[in-house]
Amino acid sequence: MTTLTTDRPARTEREGGPPLLVPALVLAALTVAGAVLGGAGPRPDTGADAVLAYAAANGTWMSVGAALLLGSAFPLVVYAATAVRRMQRLGVSAPGPLMGLAGAVLAAGSLMLSALFSWTAAQTAGSGDAGLARTLATLWFGTGSVGFAAPLGLFLLGLGVPAVIRRLVPAPIAWAAIAVGVLALLSTFALITPALYYLVPVARFGGLLVMIAIAATLGRTR
Repeated sequence: MTTLTTDRPARTEREGGPPLLVPALVLAALTVAGAVLGGAGPRPDTGADAVLAYAAANGTWMSVGAALLLGSAFPLVVYAATAVRRMQRLGVSAPGPLMGLAGAVLAAGSLMLSALFSWTAAQTAGSGDAGLARTLATLWFGTGSVGFAAPLGLFLLGLGVPAVIRRLVPAPIAWAAIAVGVLALLSTFALITPALYYLVPVARFGGLLVMIAIAATLGRTR
């Protein structure tokens, strides 16, 4: 009797997981779409009445942006888990990638919280409570900006440092991951001074570019 077998599981294991470009491109598409359709929202220094007026006038777009923002959390986790597993298959045994995975999970959690705060702000705008609107907008901003960028920096460093040491990707890409990761971590101090708010888009969109570049160049085998 002939037994039919398949080498698909072995091949998947040998290759180190699914293609990294897929979750990277999905994450990029959702992030850009959310930025275009949902907007950045009011800053914490915006007056309560102005925040309420914004939420009342843009409730639909805020809900759309919240859905896209929530959706972007999932490809980020898929990408991180796949990249870390790939690095382990390539011989990285240091804890850096695992710390990076923890950072990605924290960043994804912040995205989810930001999306839910944005959606709640849109739903409660009709109440006319300017104080509540400002509180929700501040939480929306905080979790979606520094709350996301800082742990994303940990993730980028968790990929970039082993990539430099073991030459897993071209050196400019690995160093770019480290540079953006450091800037993202420095965005923590934007909680002290608004002058550092510019580090948030640097981390968000610079991180996306780095992740796509790593996905395109990180090998599957040694």
